[in-house]
Amino acid sequence: MLHRFEYTSLAQDFTARFPFLSYVGTQVSYWIIANLLLFTIVRLLSQIIAAQYRLPELVNPGALALAAVGIGILYGVSLGGADYLLDRNFFRKLPLGKVILIKAFGSVALLSTLFLLMCFVLFDFLSVVPNNNSFDLLNEKSWEPLFYLLLVYYFFMTLIINFANQVNKKYGPGVLAPLLLGRYRDPKQEARIFMFMDLKSSTSLAEQLGHLNYSAFIRDSFSDINKMLFPFRAQVYQYVGDEVVVSWPALHGMEDHRCVRFYFACKKQFESRGGYYRSNYGRLPEFKAGIHMGMVTAVEIGEIKRDIAYHGDTLNTAARIQGVCNDYKKELIISGYLLSKVGPHPSMDVEMLGMILLRGKTKKIGIMSVDWIDQKEN
Repeated sequence: MLHRFEYTSLAQDFTARFPFLSYVGTQVSYWIIANLLLFTIVRLLSQIIAAQYRLPELVNPGALALAAVGIGILYGVSLGGADYLLDRNFFRKLPLGKVILIKAFGSVALLSTLFLLMCFVLFDFLSVVPNNNSFDLLNEKSWEPLFYLLLVYYFFMTLIINFANQVNKKYGPGVLAPLLLGRYRDPKQEARIFMFMDLKSSTSLAEQLGHLNYSAFIRDSFSDINKMLFPFRAQVYQYVGDEVVVSWPALHGMEDHRCVRFYFACKKQFESRGGYYRSNYGRLPEFKAGIHMGMVTAVEIGEIKRDIAYHGDTLNTAARIQGVCNDYKKELIISGYLLSKVGPHPSMDVEMLGMILLRGKTKKIGIMSVDWIDQKEN
């Protein structure tokens, strides 16, 4: 079972509670490291030049490190804050190419501002050569190649940092570091909850809407489901056609009945945008879902396309539970085992459906339908 204070769990908890601070904090951390690396290179080069030409030391190492941290914070907060707000409110509606161009121009503008700050404000602070010294540390012609040097360096660091951000978006917060350290190279056993959510009447809906509108309908539905992920500490494991598989570490999903409340929060989100869905598609999204909990193994798979995969009977059982929703005409069915773990709740209306033999199983499993009478705010 995942330890409650494991790094990944802590990162996901913090991101769920403080998404803006998490996003900006990640950017600040990356840029502080990038700037410390840059100024380390500058420091070593200044020592080489000083030793070669028997010159006094050119830069103040303490001030250099302080400037690296300060500029990293400024750059990280500026870019991270702008990216976070624009990603949520503007960039998602634009083609990827335009997003890249806007971010590139924004980065160049910010870099130019920081360069001017360094030229006219920080230079004397960083230098240990007195202003009246006969040695001209940097003349006017020296600033231009320095600017291009910084431009190239920041351009490639931006690519690396954006790659790290994309990995975080793909795998979720707190997974990149364990992935780099090889945590999932060998199978690891974890206790997790899985929910399989499948769009109701998908075949007839596709015929009614047509392929393009149907795809847009699924896109909008998944987008609204995604808005509920952080508040309920949930993670998307897979999108498969018109089905989404959501997962929780066992402790997180059971706490405060999050794994159950998540489904009804998604329904509430759809209803809050009922006008949009009805005007564009003529109906609201309706999903049927099955939930189960158990031990699974997590392992990094693939060569051409790498991913972290979960294996085990828990996933098969959750999928089979979702598959009988139509048979019982129920929206949400939960396994008896998971229900015994999460316990009762005053707002949870449970109906026992009995012990059934799921397809492909050799032992019967108890299942219940669940409704949430008075869902409290998350």
